[in-house]
Amino acid sequence: MSTPKILVTSAAGKTGLPATLQLLDYGFPVRAFVRSYDHRAKRLEDAGAEIFVGDVYSIADMRKAMTGVQRAYQCSPTQTNTLHAGAVFTIAAKEAKLEHVVMLTQWTAAANHPSIVSRELWMNEQLLKQLPNTTLTVINVGWFAENYFMGVLETVSQLGIWPIPLGDGDEKKNAPPSNNDIAAAAVAALIDPVAHAGNTYRPTGPVLLSPNEMAAIMGKVLGRTVKYLDAPDWMVMKALISQRFPASMVAQLVIYGEEYRRGTFAIDAPNNVVRNLTGEQAENFETITRRIVAERPEAVRTIGNKLKAVWNFMKVPFTFGANPEVIERRAEHVLLKSPTLNRDSQEWVDSHDSAAGFVPDRPANAHSPALLAG
Repeated sequence: MSTPKILVTSAAGKTGLPATLQLLDYGFPVRAFVRSYDHRAKRLEDAGAEIFVGDVYSIADMRKAMTGVQRAYQCSPTQTNTLHAGAVFTIAAKEAKLEHVVMLTQWTAAANHPSIVSRELWMNEQLLKQLPNTTLTVINVGWFAENYFMGVLETVSQLGIWPIPLGDGDEKKNAPPSNNDIAAAAVAALIDPVAHAGNTYRPTGPVLLSPNEMAAIMGKVLGRTVKYLDAPDWMVMKALISQRFPASMVAQLVIYGEEYRRGTFAIDAPNNVVRNLTGEQAENFETITRRIVAERPEAVRTIGNKLKAVWNFMKVPFTFGANPEVIERRAEHVLLKSPTLNRDSQEWVDSHDSAAGFVPDRPANAHSPALLAG
């Protein structure tokens, strides 16, 4: 029997790239779906991946990408119109008669969530579950470790300030997983569908951490004092918009910040998913931080970088900002009349919190406590 070919969408992305490299290391042929041929695509090609440059919103491109493919890792683009991309993928997957799909979704995904991205990811999962001859494994991830550095690494490295709206600095609210570990969980399910079909896994880091603890780890890695600043949402919105992050995605991040402050990502974390699926302990926050700092030029402390950081920090108050709802209305997002944050949704709590009888790492229709053993 020939080794099945695996399609990885968003293959140049946070988890798509390491998943592709890991699959190649295991000897699986991989078709890497990328938006453009850049240095990341070149790296994947040099490692042995077949590069497919296309548009995930195009049914024609997705059909071509799935030709001769038996399995796929579906990483929806981290932006609005996620449902469009998911519908295109599902249609093509049905036509190609894929045997197995691993889907990356969010811990916050829910039918009535305020975030349009969370709602659309929930809908994409339901669509994939309707495929009659395709099995599904869901990778249900909370707040990525890398998210803590988004748009703020320069300020942290050069000024020793970590401005991010996470609430009380001493409350332990997340066990952040690394991109590599999320990818490794997906790869485990891709290479052994029989063992993982129908299951949902939530990879986490090894330890629940507070913002102050994470700031201390950043300081240790950078060799300087780093102070956590519980910045207001408006400041973070302006800072990200000033760095040309899409306003519509910034509006979603404000919603996730509220979920974070409510402790949504601390529910049933940490766990042993990464170790049970891969045989390796999940990477800790210091290891992840060291890798990010080593890879990013803005983390190097120079006079030029410090002056740039001061300028970018000073201009934030003068950057145009807007109410998240205003941004979403301008983008013509679907807005629910009565959306519900996860901690206020009994349906979500019942399906995510062990206090309500839920086992986080479970087959789709039954609990599987054995996966938590060890």
